[in-house]
Amino acid sequence: MGFFSKLLSGLSKTKNALFGRLNDLFLGSGELDDDFYDELEEILVSADVGIAVTEEILDELRARTKEAHIREATLAKDILFDILREMVGEHEGLRLTTTPSVILVIGVNGVGKTTSIGKMAAQLKSEHRRVIVAAADTFRAAAAEQLTVWCERAGVDIIKQAAGADPASVVYDAIQAAKSRKSDVLLIDTAGRLHNKKNLMDELAKINRIIDRELPDADRENLLVLDATTGQNAVLQAKEFKNAAEITGLVLTKLDGTAKGGIVLSIKKELNIPVKYIGVGEQIDDMQPFDTEEFTRAMFDN
Repeated sequence: MGFFSKLLSGLSKTKNALFGRLNDLFLGSGELDDDFYDELEEILVSADVGIAVTEEILDELRARTKEAHIREATLAKDILFDILREMVGEHEGLRLTTTPSVILVIGVNGVGKTTSIGKMAAQLKSEHRRVIVAAADTFRAAAAEQLTVWCERAGVDIIKQAAGADPASVVYDAIQAAKSRKSDVLLIDTAGRLHNKKNLMDELAKINRIIDRELPDADRENLLVLDATTGQNAVLQAKEFKNAAEITGLVLTKLDGTAKGGIVLSIKKELNIPVKYIGVGEQIDDMQPFDTEEFTRAMFDN
């Protein structure tokens, strides 16, 4: 099964819950009256598009239909879908042009961070890139062991130390290994502890100093892993991390397990942080770089 087919299948819950209801609304409504907009608002909010973003969508739909002199609901459907496509934003790929390039991955426990790193490593290797992984989440018990299993499945090298070791020390060792082995990408796992932002910031600052010193010219991506099934809680989590670290992109996991994929629209609009990877399944090849065209085709095409 190609990734677009997996994407189509993985987004089926959201598409059926959100866009199935939208289709019914447009076909069943007459004029674009208050009742129509009230129901549209309820549909969007229930899909975790978010209240603020939903209001923006409604205002834009009102403005465009007024400008086009459209009063019938059936004629407004394509306009709404155009608005939603635009909100997904332009495709922003990973910046990985240097050898090595660095991907720093952060996220709280339970969002799928370890599995995401393993899947990203496998995906990068499938592009014939030499990948090395740094197990710098030394805070959580068994984190390195779990990551080792995923690296073995992906067929990539891993650098690790004993539990409780200094994360920056692990990163230093991994950088030296990446240099000597001429790796294309260094993937770094980190501990995410939102309950103690000072420790998180101090740890990330130390890791960043090591990277800046040892790889001053390397391309960098700081990716935040979020669980799509948590809906608006994921948006709040992203805001907290954005205050603690310079996030360049998001990894959305478990999109196949939720009918609330509208979170993609909410996160992009509220945080202005691009989605770089999405996960739509449990298999090692079920996470791929986010592609706007494929995503919108899977979500919005009838």
